[in-house]
Amino acid sequence: MRPRSGTLVVDISGEKAEHYEGVYQCTARNEHGTAVSNNIVIRQSRSPLWSKERNEPIVVQEGVSLVLQCRPPAGLPPPIIFWMDNNFQRLPQSNRVSQALNGDLYFSNVLKEDSRNDYICYARFPHTQTIQQKQPITVRVLNLDAINETMAAFYNDTDLFSEAPVDERKPSFLIPSGPSSSKMVLRGQVLEMECIAEGLPTPDISWTKVSGELPAKRTSFLHYHKTLRIVNVSESDSGDYRCTAGNRLGSVHHTIRVAVKAAPYWISGPPKNLVLAPRETGLLICRASGTPKPTITWAMNGIPIENSPKDLSRKVEDDTVMFTDVQSGSSAVYQCNVSNEYGYLLSNAFVNVLSEPPRVLTPANKVYQVIRNHQALIDCSSFGSPIPKITWFKDSRSSTLDGDPYILHDNGTLEVHVAQARNSGKYICVARNTLGIYENHVYLEVKEPTRILKQPEYKVVQRGRSVEFECKVKHDPSLIPTMTWLKDNGELPDDERFIVDSDSLTIADVVESDEGVYTCIMNTTLDHDSASAELTVVEATPTPAVAYDRPDAPTDLELTDQREKSVQLTWTPGDEHNSPIQKFLIQYEDSLHHRGHWHNLTEVPGTKTTARLKLSPYVHYTFRVLALNAVGLSHPSFPSRMYKTNPSGPDENPTGVEGFGTEHDNLVITWKPLSGLQSNGPGLQYKVMWRQKEVEKDWTSVTVANVSKFVVSGTPTFVPYELRVQAVNEYGVGPEPAIAHGHSGEDLPVAAPDNVQVLVLNSSLAEVHWDPVPPKAIRGRLKGYKVYYWRERSLHKHNPHHVEKQILTFSGNHSHGMLPGLHPFSLYSFNIRVYNGKGEGPASPSQQFETPEGVPGIPSSLTVTNPNLDSLTLEWAPPHDRNGRLTGYTLKYQPVNNSNELGPVKEVALPANETSVTLLNLKYSTRYKFYLNAKTVRGAGPAISQEAVTIMDEGKKAVASRQVDIATQGWFIGLMCAIALLILILLIICFIQRNKGGKYPVKEKEDAHTDPEFQPMKDDDCTFGEYSDNEDHKPLKGSRTPSNGTVKRDDSDDSLVDYGEGGDGQFNEDGSFIGQYSGKSASRETAEGHESSEAPSPINAMNSLNSFV
Repeated sequence: MRPRSGTLVVDISGEKAEHYEGVYQCTARNEHGTAVSNNIVIRQSRSPLWSKERNEPIVVQEGVSLVLQCRPPAGLPPPIIFWMDNNFQRLPQSNRVSQALNGDLYFSNVLKEDSRNDYICYARFPHTQTIQQKQPITVRVLNLDAINETMAAFYNDTDLFSEAPVDERKPSFLIPSGPSSSKMVLRGQVLEMECIAEGLPTPDISWTKVSGELPAKRTSFLHYHKTLRIVNVSESDSGDYRCTAGNRLGSVHHTIRVAVKAAPYWISGPPKNLVLAPRETGLLICRASGTPKPTITWAMNGIPIENSPKDLSRKVEDDTVMFTDVQSGSSAVYQCNVSNEYGYLLSNAFVNVLSEPPRVLTPANKVYQVIRNHQALIDCSSFGSPIPKITWFKDSRSSTLDGDPYILHDNGTLEVHVAQARNSGKYICVARNTLGIYENHVYLEVKEPTRILKQPEYKVVQRGRSVEFECKVKHDPSLIPTMTWLKDNGELPDDERFIVDSDSLTIADVVESDEGVYTCIMNTTLDHDSASAELTVVEATPTPAVAYDRPDAPTDLELTDQREKSVQLTWTPGDEHNSPIQKFLIQYEDSLHHRGHWHNLTEVPGTKTTARLKLSPYVHYTFRVLALNAVGLSHPSFPSRMYKTNPSGPDENPTGVEGFGTEHDNLVITWKPLSGLQSNGPGLQYKVMWRQKEVEKDWTSVTVANVSKFVVSGTPTFVPYELRVQAVNEYGVGPEPAIAHGHSGEDLPVAAPDNVQVLVLNSSLAEVHWDPVPPKAIRGRLKGYKVYYWRERSLHKHNPHHVEKQILTFSGNHSHGMLPGLHPFSLYSFNIRVYNGKGEGPASPSQQFETPEGVPGIPSSLTVTNPNLDSLTLEWAPPHDRNGRLTGYTLKYQPVNNSNELGPVKEVALPANETSVTLLNLKYSTRYKFYLNAKTVRGAGPAISQEAVTIMDEGKKAVASRQVDIATQGWFIGLMCAIALLILILLIICFIQRNKGGKYPVKEKEDAHTDPEFQPMKDDDCTFGEYSDNEDHKPLKGSRTPSNGTVKRDDSDDSLVDYGEGGDGQFNEDGSFIGQYSGKSASRETAEGHESSEAPSPINAMNSLNSFV
């Protein structure tokens, strides 16, 4: 075994290879299961020697048939046979002499030149790369006189062959023998049938299929039509094939009956790996076909499933393994073996019982770029078990993206069919299952398309001059453009004369070789645009610039050599106007059927002035000619004289023949009528023919006017018909029409599905089964089955639920289906109907089933009443969707501080019959968040949430109210302005006193002031010290902080640490300071350690200011 792989290496250099012949199979195991490979058959290639033999010369009379046998030794694989001569040249083969599939050389009749002594059969064994040859065969062909002269020497001049020489004769088959034979071929293989006949003259071979047409695209004829070869054989190729050998004296037939068998083949592919979450349901399907019908066996981890450990969640039914309510630890590899006498299929499928929260595999913050008005596909590749449900949001997440212009695909991809600029932005993909949620952000950028605003124009330039092609482009500014120029779809010549700018191409000193088509291509990473123009180089002349224009119209149209279905048209070209005529366009008008309408008939090169025109019968033709040069089309010529063709019978039949029914007892036959030009004569009618397929041999026919349908009444209901429609006019009938197929009308089905059963899988899913309705009772084309189901009532209420029937439709090949989205703990009724193209049949007897309990819905309401300092009351209503019998409620609550941080969670279990509760021992003036959910035996449902605040202490409430009232008064605003002005005056006085070097009064007041709430002005920079506000914990705008982010202490002993509750400052994630100043005055204390504190009163601020002054 090769290391770290499953490859088995066998060294046979020292032993005989046949010792290792046999059937091998590979098995791979790990903790999740066991997988097995297909059988691998190893056999030694053999090329046995040809048995030694002596071949006597073969003497034959001229004109008779001859077979030279090869009979090579049997090899593995079989050898390839060919006939050669002594010079290793292949012997010539023809319609008369050919090699059969078995390698023998057949002569339909021999000629004198067939005499030679080196007919050698070679066998090439491809695997051993050896060639072996048979002993040469000598053939002598004698005519009658030569035979008599040769044999007379031995038999006393007796004329042994006095009868006449070999006469001409009708064919007979050399192979196969008899009037008929049979052949079996496997589906998908190559079918080869051969017929080799003898006769004089040499017969020709032809092939037909008795019961249909040969498949043209898959059929070929080999060996001068003696071998019919059909590749990729299918069941439709079975039937009788007839080979016919004929010469001028007669013909002979041989019928080969072909039976097509089939080794097993997949119908919808091999079983697919299955990922299930615990308690989920899934199907493993192994659907295959074959002829004869194959048998299906299952194995688990390489062991037949009947011998594997029992698993109540697993049920095997023929080609399907059903898993219901799977459990963790039941992962395994399952093998499906489909076999019949012609082969087998083996497939491994891994059933992985996995419990995984969702993950999004698409890279985060991926940017998708797309051109406006193009399709945009935004991926959200996810993994999880249960399979995650994908939801998309855009920007603000206001609503899900599940309608126009968005399309959500099953794989999670979001499609914007026609992207616009407004679709740009951030898209949020949310993958959700029962184990969690995963969110991923991607971005869509819609770019402007690249467009060529000014295209290069056709140029005519004199040799030696310069020429410039302009190509001005508009593109999205965020995309990097690349301009490329091509000449005649290839690269520009490597020549300094070609100068490429950002929006132009200049060619200096033009020469004749510069002529051609120049294309500018503007590429971006997302799109491109291109435009082309032609350059014509002319000789330099001193004369004025040549004028180029469209050619003049052709003249002198003349019709000659008039025949039944053709005529010759000649004309004289007009002036080319210095631009050669490239081609002539010939048009015609049919004044009999389409007067005034000109139609294109044909085109001829510009060098020709005559054309042979093919015509249709019964048309009044008038012709005209237009000329085209590099500038454009000329005006039309004057029309020719009218040329009338004679009527004749139709040479084609209507197309699009169809048959269908509009009532249960009719057949409507429709077709596409012939046009007037196709009618070939007056009196166009249609012969409509029909017969019941495989029941009636004779055709019923009727001739109708020039219409497009005919209704056959009184037909049986929904039976197949063969149809033909033939065109007829006053001068004859059309060719033999092809056979089309159709059905008479359908009627409503008369039977309902039998043996209807239901299996409840879980609280929201049930599976129904039924027996298919017999085809005769369907009375039409089976469309499928409809399951009607409705909820009668909830099991915890006895009053009936409002009945709203739901319908699920299943295709006709189904005999079971799933009913999803059921309400838990409910009583349901259902019935099943079959339907065809006409409508639905009767319903099966209604049946009922009950769904088990599920988790309850969200409580209907949650309100807060009676808030007090340390308590409040919660009242709620039970869930609207109980989904079972309620076993109780769970209440969780936690405090929320001013920065919306959540505190510890407390949980309370409540009985099912309560709808209110009073919570005690709460903190006053505190916001709380509450979560309430209901429970059944299946678990807890989603929670409803609510927030409430306990009442503040009365004393603090009064102070806060007074502060709010003062802050809104006009006098308070004026007072603050006066204080600001006073501070400005004080700063000016401070500046003057310092310049004088004296001591100012304010300083004396400052030394005497001992209020801890107030920080004195600093001596060094004449600024105010920092003031701590307990409400928002921010310094006043007058405070300063050094540029390096630290606080200077200077001469003052005050610091942030002095005002904080601890020695260490804390910072939140965005770098802002969250340490709390505590102040040294008793007036700054917080009540019971509560985080929030009162702002300083404006009255206190005024008192401090007065003491300062």
